[in-house]
Amino acid sequence: MPRSCSCSRSRSRSRLTVALVLLCFVGPLSTDMYLPAFPRMAEELRTDASGVQLTLTSFLAGMTAGHLVFGPLSDRYGRRGPLLAGAAVCAAATALCAVAPGPGPLIALRFVAGFSGAAGVVIGRAVVTDVAEGAAAARLFGILMTLSGTAPVLAPLAGGAVIGAAGWRGVFWVLAGVALLVVAAVAVAVPESLPPSRRRTGSGGELLRTVREVAGDGVYAGYTLAYAFAFGTLFCYIAGSPFLLQNVLGLSVGVSSVTFAGGAVCTALAGAVSARLVGRIAPEPLLRTGVRTVLAGTVSLLAAAVAEVLTVAGCLVSMAVVCAGLGLVLTNATSLALARVPAAAGTGSALLGTAQSALGAVVAPLAGLGGADTAVPLFTVMTACGAGAVGAARWAGRVR
Repeated sequence: MPRSCSCSRSRSRSRLTVALVLLCFVGPLSTDMYLPAFPRMAEELRTDASGVQLTLTSFLAGMTAGHLVFGPLSDRYGRRGPLLAGAAVCAAATALCAVAPGPGPLIALRFVAGFSGAAGVVIGRAVVTDVAEGAAAARLFGILMTLSGTAPVLAPLAGGAVIGAAGWRGVFWVLAGVALLVVAAVAVAVPESLPPSRRRTGSGGELLRTVREVAGDGVYAGYTLAYAFAFGTLFCYIAGSPFLLQNVLGLSVGVSSVTFAGGAVCTALAGAVSARLVGRIAPEPLLRTGVRTVLAGTVSLLAAAVAEVLTVAGCLVSMAVVCAGLGLVLTNATSLALARVPAAAGTGSALLGTAQSALGAVVAPLAGLGGADTAVPLFTVMTACGAGAVGAARWAGRVR
């Protein structure tokens, strides 16, 4: 009998993990799959490049706003209801994107899809905090990052195949199907993880007080800033990689794509290593190792760029170091931050995601200030973000 119960719990946890991975896939697939279709979309919708790019901007803006709404809502009303509602609305909005008659409706629908899709990201992290703690939570976050880390690698390839077969509208039909699959996975595999006795009650003023309490916790703020600065390093590289790899290093478009995918693989592998180590090593030392690794990699890149000795091999090795460090930081900083606010994990997850998006939006344009033919500004901003992550992790450790 005990063995039967144990097997049942194991199957339930496996189903939950699969559902959470699908939730993590929605964002990367929704942003990366249709990028190769931008020229076709501009022609068919009779708009320019900026008009098509606004569909991506509106999706990311919706995701940011959705974080701030669904996080506190899930603390008050539970995880399952808001999660199902968000996934269902995301599926409907994405399907409507496939039949949008012009750029205006498409931009509006993409905002709705991003807003509702944020429920999966923010509530998914909160569910992990509800069902696991300490090393177990860090391990689960590591598993999720490892599996979901394949999305940025596969999404452009899958998008290209779908666009070739069914056009850009076919991409949104596929994304709508993925969103429906998420709805089914949540309905079957994600139980209500926040019992009524642990939910936040009260008026809107009480929700605002909860936000202030979470943001005012020094340890939570430190770990959240470490996560946000580390993500800022990654976002800078994402924004600047086409110019770095093609203009500065002289790689072809195809080789640049493979190189970029290699960085995502390094980050995912580091997340897998973290998931294996966290049972023997506490999350805090892994986080400290991660932020120092990120900083060391960015400093080496900046030094090579300033000295004008940057080579393809040296750049790729240093970026592999940075990406490996990110794999340690993003998993363990998330676990440590949300473990600090278990009574308001939804709000904590919302603020974590908002800080990530806000800092990424601020630092990405700075990376290109020096023009397309130099890597010094890019590596300067990346190093500053790495130093910020180190400082924030140290601050959290001291306050703790």
